[in-house]
Amino acid sequence: MSGGMSFELSEDQQTIRQAVAELCSKFDDEYWMRKDLAHEFPQEFYDAIASGGWLGMTIPEEYGGHGLGITEATLLLEEVARSGAAMNGASAIHLTIFGMQPVVKHGSDELKAATLPRIVNGDLHVCFGVTEPTAGLDTSRITTFAKREGDKYRINGRKVWISKAQESEKILLLTRTTPYDQVTKKTDGMTLFLTDLNRDHVDIRPIKKMGRNAVSSNEVFIDDLVVPVGDRVGEEGKGFKYILDGLNPERMLIAAEALGIGRVALEKAVKYGNERVVFNRPIGMNQGLQFPLADSLARLDAAELVLRKATWLYDNGKPCGREANTAKYLCADAGFGAADRALQLHGGMGYSEEYHVSRYFRESRLMKIAPVSQEMILNFLGEHVLGMPRSY
Repeated sequence: MSGGMSFELSEDQQTIRQAVAELCSKFDDEYWMRKDLAHEFPQEFYDAIASGGWLGMTIPEEYGGHGLGITEATLLLEEVARSGAAMNGASAIHLTIFGMQPVVKHGSDELKAATLPRIVNGDLHVCFGVTEPTAGLDTSRITTFAKREGDKYRINGRKVWISKAQESEKILLLTRTTPYDQVTKKTDGMTLFLTDLNRDHVDIRPIKKMGRNAVSSNEVFIDDLVVPVGDRVGEEGKGFKYILDGLNPERMLIAAEALGIGRVALEKAVKYGNERVVFNRPIGMNQGLQFPLADSLARLDAAELVLRKATWLYDNGKPCGREANTAKYLCADAGFGAADRALQLHGGMGYSEEYHVSRYFRESRLMKIAPVSQEMILNFLGEHVLGMPRSY
């Protein structure tokens, strides 16, 4: 997609949108409420997405994927969220859609051949192991350590907020191979592995949380996990650089998911506002309720434009840090704002589970925290775009 500025989706992109919306319509709000309340992985939905061939969107064609760009991936995840699946649906497939990029770009041919076709057909669940309890957003401070022993590594450590760890067969695991105090640059000495979550050496414990409960978040305790050198992604010590490749696209995907939740929340609010009669008139007639929804519409539209620009830049090989971060910031804000206003318009019924907006509210709130907080995005924009002194 090169040439001048165009605001139109290509025919293929429109087809993706329609096909995904149609597939997702088979899984209604009641389905997602059941899965959320039961803390149960949405396997039927995952299987349907897999058999539709959607999981391999960004995987190269030689491994059975479609080799498409981040623009298409964001359209897919926006439609998933917008169907009412919100974050439970998006998180079930999010990592499969794009999380394997470090392996695609830096993995050995053997590693790619062994894993990528299985990613495409949905047979392989992978989780992403970066965050640690004592490191938080400061990734350079991770302490999970991989010690080289001949043609193997022995890994010990602890990870937290690992989505889908319970369902996953493998983990894309960031470790230190050189201690923090022995590296010149603090992001050096980290190594990435794609390896089996061997339950004999890995203890996985779910975290009780406010929402998005169909997809588990977990603490992962790693105790003497022995991993063959063949499971290493790329070179030893370059792991942080490989992870960085995926950060901007991940922000765009999260932005798209937040946008989708905002859209479906707004849709529900408009419907209820037109139908619910109080004081002999539909409540949507009241400007006090109508104007906030109109304002949310404007904010969602504006946020969507920055996201479209960000994905276009990425797919055309141009720098996109500013736009990717801005899109995540604005979409998370607009999506949560819309969900909050939708809940308010429903009044007491919004607080009940019957109309599902309370679930959108809970799940959209997460987007202002994960995978990077709004504050960290402002840090990035302040320092790297505005050229102000680093604030942290």
